Amino acid sequence: MRYCLALDLKDDPELIARYEQQHCRIWPEIAEHLRRHGVLSMEIYRLGTRLTMLMETDDATYDAARMAAASQGNPRVQEWETLMWDFQAPTPWTPEGEKWTPMSKIFDLAQQ
Repeated sequence: MRYCLALDLKDDPELIARYEQQHCRIWPEIAEHLRRHGVLSMEIYRLGTRLTMLMETDDATYDAARMAAASQGNPRVQEWETLMWDFQAPTPWTPEGEKWTPMSKIFDLAQQ
């Protein structure tokens, strides 16, 4: 399955540069956690302070709720998420207490 999610960054060029630096090579434990839970690929794009994540998952393995529960019980993932929140900000449309928010697909050339 393919997911498209949005998140904002704090509007601070130094923080944005540090965020991008952190993503040049994420912590190995984070990459392993994603792969273990069925994330096959993940890309993040940035325009100004808006981030868009494209994520492909293995339908037989990926379960968002199970991955979230495993994340809560993993101290290293929690450390990463706390660090990332130093840079991140919810979009105006993000529900309270959440981070990455699913985007709605409104166009697909293949369906034309």
